[in-house]
Amino acid sequence: MRIITTNVFVDDQSRALDFYTDVLGFEKKTDLPAGEHRWLTVVSPSSRDGVELLLEPSDHPAVGTFKAALVGDGIPYASFAVDDVVAEHTRMTALGVRFVQPPTTMGAVTVAVFDDTCGNLIQIASM
Repeated sequence: MRIITTNVFVDDQSRALDFYTDVLGFEKKTDLPAGEHRWLTVVSPSSRDGVELLLEPSDHPAVGTFKAALVGDGIPYASFAVDDVVAEHTRMTALGVRFVQPPTTMGAVTVAVFDDTCGNLIQIASM
């Protein structure tokens, strides 16, 4: 068994695609019609055959409450590995990304948390 796709719920798939590719640096892998939405995935450019991140519409009635609860409690929906959290924080801040937690070192791990503009908090981490 292996993970091939995971998701993040997004308010607007086109805006999410722009943010996740232009700002975060992922690459679009799949973009197929799926009813009124799209099966839209991105991948890491260093692992095009790795885990795909599905930019899934937030249409289900429970999703809004779920996302609001996580954001309200400051809980990231997902965590992405980076080589250097401080460098990524600097790069992303220059692009206008709003961080809700600056780089914070906790033992061997450094993390930071940002708003993905699609209703989620996302954590970046490096060891």
